[in-house]
Amino acid sequence: MCLNQKCPEKRFFSYMTSKNSEMSGSSPFKMRLVHLDLKGAPPKVCYLSEIFPLFRALGANGVLIEYEDMFPYEGHLRLLRAKHAYSPSEIKEILHLATLNELEVIPLVQTFGHMEFVLKHEALAHLREVARFPNTLNPHKEESLALVRAMIDQVMELHPGARWLHVGCDEVYYLGEGETSRQWLQQEPNSKAELCLSHMEAVASHVRARYPTTTPLMWDDMLRDIPEDQLSGSRVPQLVEPVLWDYGADLDLHGKALLVEKYWKSGFSWLWAASAFKGATGVNQSLTPIDHHLRNHLQWLQVAGSVPADTLRGIILTGWQRYDHFSVLCELLPVGIPSLAVCLQVLLHGDFAENVKARVENFLGISSLEEMSFRRYVTGWFSPYHRRRKLIHPVMIEHIQPQALSLLARWSALAGELEAALQRVFYPDTVEEWLEENVHPSLRRLQALLQDLGEAACPRQDSGQDP
Repeated sequence: MCLNQKCPEKRFFSYMTSKNSEMSGSSPFKMRLVHLDLKGAPPKVCYLSEIFPLFRALGANGVLIEYEDMFPYEGHLRLLRAKHAYSPSEIKEILHLATLNELEVIPLVQTFGHMEFVLKHEALAHLREVARFPNTLNPHKEESLALVRAMIDQVMELHPGARWLHVGCDEVYYLGEGETSRQWLQQEPNSKAELCLSHMEAVASHVRARYPTTTPLMWDDMLRDIPEDQLSGSRVPQLVEPVLWDYGADLDLHGKALLVEKYWKSGFSWLWAASAFKGATGVNQSLTPIDHHLRNHLQWLQVAGSVPADTLRGIILTGWQRYDHFSVLCELLPVGIPSLAVCLQVLLHGDFAENVKARVENFLGISSLEEMSFRRYVTGWFSPYHRRRKLIHPVMIEHIQPQALSLLARWSALAGELEAALQRVFYPDTVEEWLEENVHPSLRRLQALLQDLGEAACPRQDSGQDP
């Protein structure tokens, strides 16, 4: 996708920008942030220079950047850096590009759960809640809090003036299962909820004290089951703004309204929502199911319409790149752009009527995916059973072989083009992983199919055995 001056979409880009500025005032979500999950397939800065104008044209006015190991940590935190981590100058360029496109940047630093990129390192493994698992930070150790403070301070140093800082705190698995926690929980009236809230309060208090104009955001899943009186009795509601996330296509609308009411009564002044435009329908999903994400956003609009106005400050359109630090890649960002376009336009217009659909399709040049027509012949007449025995009706070879040869030629050419395109957008390790996971296996299957067809077409005459 090209957004330079020679592109035919340039005129439509300008049109979309003007139309969206007219419509954004009617959206129930004043802030619409696109989430960039950099713990898998982080894009090169030159690609961000192309898609930031697109984000803005489609209706976004901010980006949530989950750096993880792509942040250029220094000093004793330098070991956290990935091989191709952004440099400080690249971070500044990203912020400059965001400013040019009127996108507010909110950095995200994990501070409790999802700490694999930190706690996988041997030098920091002693800070795990459970010694075997690198997911969760041990909240009892002062060194744990010192680590988190140092991470926050380095990130904030390169994001001066950030109005919000997301501190994660979602999916804090195994909390309370560490030896220190088990001993602590045996003492009355200690509880796992109190353990969770105390660490959240410590992290958020550091942000508020050190950066008075910055408000911490926090995923809400660890807060959902904490009783209202316990929430309101802590300082957390005065320190953070929770982000209610749900990526399903059928939200519990009544349950969401009750949760909003609970958080409001607990003392939280502002709430956020979080949807998903990709990366939430399968750990190894390669193509984004747009209809699922469209329904997710339509449901969030219903939630926004069922709660008092101005309760939800904004919505974060998450685009997960891995389910966790160690899982495979799911849909790459360029693959998810059509879904993102649909979702942002839905948030602006309140629905996905035909005129909105046509506008998105025209802008992005979306085409339908081609269905492989020979699949039924292969599964019906050349199944694994038949292939092992080199057994096939000759007429089926005439159906399957030409299409398989054509598909192999097209897929081989496309693989070359895809590799070149990936190299333009991503770093070498991402390109290698994506090709190995999603391209090379298909090529090998086609090659093996054609080899088996060739052998079946010319069966050996010396076997003397029935197929």
